[in-house]
Amino acid sequence: MTRPTGRRQEGLTQDLPYPERPRKNKQERFIVIHKPFTLTKLLAAALLTALCLPAFAQTKYVDDELLIMLRSGEGNQFRILDSLKSGTRLEVLQEGDESGYSKVRTQDGQEGWVLTRYLSSQPIARDRLAAAQNKLERTEAALSEAQKKLEALQSERNQLASSEDSLQSRASKLSAELDRIKEVSSNALNLDRRNRELQESNQQLKKEVEVLTAENERLEAKKESDFMLLGAGLVGLGVLIAIVLPWLKPTRKTDNWA
Repeated sequence: MTRPTGRRQEGLTQDLPYPERPRKNKQERFIVIHKPFTLTKLLAAALLTALCLPAFAQTKYVDDELLIMLRSGEGNQFRILDSLKSGTRLEVLQEGDESGYSKVRTQDGQEGWVLTRYLSSQPIARDRLAAAQNKLERTEAALSEAQKKLEALQSERNQLASSEDSLQSRASKLSAELDRIKEVSSNALNLDRRNRELQESNQQLKKEVEVLTAENERLEAKKESDFMLLGAGLVGLGVLIAIVLPWLKPTRKTDNWA
């Protein structure tokens, strides 16, 4: 068994032999322990602090950083292999119930013994807070992205609504145009029917005109023939009168004229 070295490193505190004076094990809860001050220095520092407090008073918090020792055996008498910060992830290989130490392995494969009471199955509050903060940031980023998508969808919806109004207006215009076309088409059909009727009437009138023209030509021909017959009759009558008329006049004696 390795003998205790009895050394004190600056900024680190060795574990006391277990279980002697266990109250001094509380020193392992701190990261660094500074060199001891003398009583005079402590009094001077306290006096200086009291004098400067009104001018330099500031709000500070106790650091939650903790260093524990990774030792080569189950006890603080064994050699310190490394110092582990609070929040370091370890793999527990063995637990020593009597010694209060557990054998662990670090992320880089280093093995040693640490006090079991400093081990927790949950990450430390700082890491949980960081994880929660990270999750909150991711949630806020997702919310921002969702908000952007929502705004884009609202803009698209407004555009679609505007397009719908435009389409409805266009549909109304097309419907009115269709009604007008139907009316024009109906008038066109009526006009076409009327045109056909007029064409039929025209054809009928043409036939009647042809008949009347033929009748007129026949009458004209008959009239000319009648005129010719009448003229010939009048000529014949004149000749007859000219022949008959002298015979109808009384004969006067020439002696009476003498």
